[in-house]
Amino acid sequence: MGKAVRAKTRPGKYGAGALLAGSGLPALLCSLTMSWPLGAAAQTVPAEGGETVLSELSVTGSGERAGGPVIGYRAGRSATATRTDTALRDTPQSVQVVPREVLVDQQDVRLTDALTNVSNVQPAGTIQGRSDTYILRGFRTQTYAIDGLVQSPVNTFQTTQRDLANVERVELLKGPASVLYGQGDPGGLINIVTRQPTFTPTADITAQGGSFGFRRVQGSVSGAIPSVEGLAARFSFGTQDEATFRNFGGPENSRHFFAPAFFWNPDPSTRVYLNAEFSRQHSQYDEGLIARNGRVPLDNIRRFYGEPWSRYYGESNTITLLAEHDVNENLTLRQAINGQWGSFDVFATRAINPVGTTVARRLSVVDSLYNSIDSRTEALLRFNDPFAFRHTMLAGIEVVDGYRHPYSTQGSATTVSFLNPIRGSVPQVGTLTLQSDLRQKLQLFGLYVQDQIEFFPGLQLVLGVRFDTANQLYFQRTPTNPNKPPEQNLTGVSPRVGLVWRPLEPVTLYGSYTTSFTPQTANFLNGVSPPPETGEQVEVGARVDLIPDRLTVSAAAFRIVRQNVAVTDPNDNRYAIITGEQRSQGLEGDIAGEILPGWKIIGGIGYLDAEVTKDRFITVGNRLPAAPVFSTSLWSTYQFQAGPLRGWGFGGGVTYVGERFGDVSNSYRVGAYARLDATVFYEIDPTWRFAVNGRNLTDRRYIEQPFNTFNNLPGAPLTVLASLTARY
Repeated sequence: MGKAVRAKTRPGKYGAGALLAGSGLPALLCSLTMSWPLGAAAQTVPAEGGETVLSELSVTGSGERAGGPVIGYRAGRSATATRTDTALRDTPQSVQVVPREVLVDQQDVRLTDALTNVSNVQPAGTIQGRSDTYILRGFRTQTYAIDGLVQSPVNTFQTTQRDLANVERVELLKGPASVLYGQGDPGGLINIVTRQPTFTPTADITAQGGSFGFRRVQGSVSGAIPSVEGLAARFSFGTQDEATFRNFGGPENSRHFFAPAFFWNPDPSTRVYLNAEFSRQHSQYDEGLIARNGRVPLDNIRRFYGEPWSRYYGESNTITLLAEHDVNENLTLRQAINGQWGSFDVFATRAINPVGTTVARRLSVVDSLYNSIDSRTEALLRFNDPFAFRHTMLAGIEVVDGYRHPYSTQGSATTVSFLNPIRGSVPQVGTLTLQSDLRQKLQLFGLYVQDQIEFFPGLQLVLGVRFDTANQLYFQRTPTNPNKPPEQNLTGVSPRVGLVWRPLEPVTLYGSYTTSFTPQTANFLNGVSPPPETGEQVEVGARVDLIPDRLTVSAAAFRIVRQNVAVTDPNDNRYAIITGEQRSQGLEGDIAGEILPGWKIIGGIGYLDAEVTKDRFITVGNRLPAAPVFSTSLWSTYQFQAGPLRGWGFGGGVTYVGERFGDVSNSYRVGAYARLDATVFYEIDPTWRFAVNGRNLTDRRYIEQPFNTFNNLPGAPLTVLASLTARY
């Protein structure tokens, strides 16, 4: 295990994306790939989590590896929950995987679209069109991991919306994950697994165009570098522009993404992987619709309370270096170093108070920057104990150092009508005053160990624990709060225990206890060091292979308790206090795979009871925001396998989301909705693919992403998207 492997390969079925677009790109892709030797031998590439993964396999190949390509809609392995190449049926916690083939069939261009396929996951706001937030099992999360490394721990949100151009699969580990990832939210962890370089030359390019001026080009090219033995590279890009259905009256939104990746295999026991991503985003600062009288009016979903000159610019950059070496067949050493940096600028009007028939606004100007570095050292040991029990033991040390500095000023802006906002305000830049000067530093040290123990085939125990210490400065200087607080010293212990039992070959039962740990990021009176926010989950579940290696159904029941929730001090709004407890419990089920040759399906159904259980200021029993009691989604496609219609395919899906409250005070609601989507596509041959996708076929008006009273993003009306893909 862990040795280099050679296997039968084929060109990738689908490509990833990247940054440059233009009429010369197809010729560039072809010239690059044709310059590489067609007979290059396939070698290994690194999987997420560091395990060895084969280059892209033929359908008749030996199988899937964690972090590698998935044939169809059903993934069988993952490293997100254990950081080892583990079969999903041997994982004592719910892990759902959305493979790249689903992204292609649905023509997804947002991370939100991919996660719609997973139960008990809801979009929860774009932070004024800047980023992505989600409700996972009832709790909000505003960050994610890339190839198993969590994004900057000091950021409250990512500075750009996630591009899917280089995504191999989107994985969701449900429930707390601090045992391996350190600080995190109790609802779960989103892990974006990127496409790896292949020694077999592959290339693709996709052009998309559709409603509301949407235009996008993405592509990828991969292959061996002839001049260096054992070196392969992949370059992916995505670039898009769109006017959107919102009535901005200004420049279009745009995003540009470029992702180079390299893999070096100097000898059979050593693997080195370098992945980089660079994103640039220009978008309108869009707060969406405003709630009034307990509801969000949907008479005009294009209504915009900003100004044409309101803009947001964000950039995010990350570079990850992973090296691993097999000391022998039982011991593998790994070293990962991840660096992140970026910034964003805001120049916009913001709504501050709806009064009667008008909306008061202010001018907001923000400059922010961040940087962080994450070093992770691990040893993976495989051995049998004297009782003949098989162990896969992982031990690691993680050191994180992060910093961010947002500087916010504000000024006056004109009042507008609630129902008919008229643009034309001139920004009063000369009257800007300080709103907030925030400086946050976080240094975190984590030590963790995990043991996957197989007593005999069909019975496994997973034990893990992590110890974290953190030193944090969180200083928010305001006109009324100029005093710098002392640094906070924090500690956290995150245990996990899980049991997996397979009484019959197609049936797996499991149970687990997991925890989360998050340092507080608020100012506390007298510089106290508050206890971190914590979460605990108990989960039981089952997985059943209805059709072995083709179709799997999973189900879970869970209960999560979130404690030490920070809220604003009612006696002094400059500070925060620790109070409260929130609980989410529910049921869910997911399905993924192939029912018959050519007939694929993915979807989920969820029930949530998410509420405030203890608090001195929030009413006990209030529902948690943006968490519906009931939600479901189902997507299915069929492609003709023979006859005159061979190559043609069609599909469709339905998404239903129940009524939700928009804030924890339950001051307003957003209504339930059902959305219908469909697709028709034709694969002319292995080289060309044409598709037309329609979303919201009934042109339903609804709020897709509630965030707070002033931020409620409506779902898009009926949209049509056409795409043409060329593959080599």
